[in-house]
Amino acid sequence: MASLEERLTEMLAPSVEDLGYELVGVEYIRAGKHSTLRVYIDQDEGILVDDCAAVSRQVSAIMDVEDPITNEYSLEVSSPGMNRPLFKAEHYQIFAGEEVKIQLRMPIQNRRRWKGVIVSAEDEIICLNIEGREERFSLSNIQKANIVPKFDN
Repeated sequence: MASLEERLTEMLAPSVEDLGYELVGVEYIRAGKHSTLRVYIDQDEGILVDDCAAVSRQVSAIMDVEDPITNEYSLEVSSPGMNRPLFKAEHYQIFAGEEVKIQLRMPIQNRRRWKGVIVSAEDEIICLNIEGREERFSLSNIQKANIVPKFDN
């Protein structure tokens, strides 16, 4: 069965794309009475506040009709930002060579958090170079992944 985030992505993507944006991904953060639905959008020209507002109105309308989340939540629409989240194998392919932090659903070698450089993403397997070693992770086991921003001195 698909996760809530996967179902929401499938439900929201066509409308977001009709507005001219890429739906980068969706996060649903459960925090008791203060849950948050975070929707990341992007486009070649970048994202402005007005873009977020337009998508927020569209997503709100869909969520009101479909009602896939039964408890209260706050809706946030934003660009991926500097520490861009990665959701799909294609994201890892686009950002090959970049440093990424990942958090796993199930630990590997007793670790849930890893940091390394993206080597490849093929057949739902993400390969990272971690301190000179290549480690492979199943995309389905990656709970969260973010690009590590680079700051030039």
